[in-house]
Amino acid sequence: MKTKSLPITYHTAANGLRMVHLAVPGSPVGYMGVCIAVGARDEDPDRYGLAHFVEHTIFKGTRRRRSWHIINRMEAVGGELNAYTTKEETVVYSAFPGASPARAAELIADLVKNSQFPERELDKEREVVADEIDSYLDTPSEAIFDDFEDLLFAGNGLGHNILGTRATLDGFSSQVCRDYIASRYVSRNITAFYAGSMRPEAVFAILERHFDLPDSPLPASTRTTPAIIPAVDITRSIASHQCHTVIGARVGGLQSPDRFAVALLANILGGPGMNSLLNIALRERRGLVYNVETSTGIFSDCGELVIYYGCDPADDATCRRLTLDVIRRVADGYITPSRLNRARKQYLGQLTLSSTNIESRILGIARATSIASRAMTTADVIDSINALTPADIATAASSLTTPTILSLTPGYNRY
Repeated sequence: MKTKSLPITYHTAANGLRMVHLAVPGSPVGYMGVCIAVGARDEDPDRYGLAHFVEHTIFKGTRRRRSWHIINRMEAVGGELNAYTTKEETVVYSAFPGASPARAAELIADLVKNSQFPERELDKEREVVADEIDSYLDTPSEAIFDDFEDLLFAGNGLGHNILGTRATLDGFSSQVCRDYIASRYVSRNITAFYAGSMRPEAVFAILERHFDLPDSPLPASTRTTPAIIPAVDITRSIASHQCHTVIGARVGGLQSPDRFAVALLANILGGPGMNSLLNIALRERRGLVYNVETSTGIFSDCGELVIYYGCDPADDATCRRLTLDVIRRVADGYITPSRLNRARKQYLGQLTLSSTNIESRILGIARATSIASRAMTTADVIDSINALTPADIATAASSLTTPTILSLTPGYNRY
């Protein structure tokens, strides 16, 4: 299957700022932003939620702009300004009509360098984030993944959720936020990125001009690879009509040699296709679940492979048995060469469809560049998928044969 790889160009400025350019010839839209290598896993316990809170409030005013001017700067030309926080990075970026990259770079640089975090704005945003926490906890099909990571990465910064708590939010003052960006948003922690039709040299010149951050040394890393925790099987009671279950295990990280076997296995077990093994076993044949899905969380030094389903409480034992039976069957060699060829063709077809989403592609490239200095091209990914063997899939499935399991069943409200 032929999928064209768009050219990727890299450059590092004298101050250590990394830059990556994805060429999209003829595109009327551009994407520009920064991927900052700090996230929830880098927080101390009394600062849980700080990375996310700073991302929320970085738009509330700089030395040059009030919040109103910030939110209108890109929207005035039809663009958008976005941001998000993960366990390992904070991303601030803009999508805009193709002629506005300098406008986007100047604004984002102002946010990164000059945000002031006015107390009156922080007080308002604290309530917004507190409501976000409450809303999230009211959705057990989402909250269960945080609970699961607390088990899988127990005792490590990867375990706690991104939002923090109401108690930690109260400690985030203007000074705390300013100190955070002064120590963390340094040149060598930042990867600036662009996707669009402008030439790499022109883009890099714009970025170097606006991101004139000092050549700061990286702060001492607080990251440690999580210890491998023995598998557990836990059931908790919550105020819910449905039973929610997650079955998963530890896998390798972004640079692990088994990364692509894990990705293809996830697609085979519970990917977006209705022909996934678990969808057939649990929904199509028996009508036990509305949805069952498999996902991966791949971090810089480790990862997770996770299966989720929601069902009637009376059906949980059956769903669990069927899920584990499918996993064992794959681990025992169910994926023959012919089945692997079909699964590979489906996965690469999905990759072709997703490759048209330039926004998603440049965000993934920026993250990979931040972690590993280089991102794989589409052609590299295709070659890696084509090189997989049935034994690779069976080996990947074996990591799930003694999984960690968490079930949330109807009962008292644990919150």
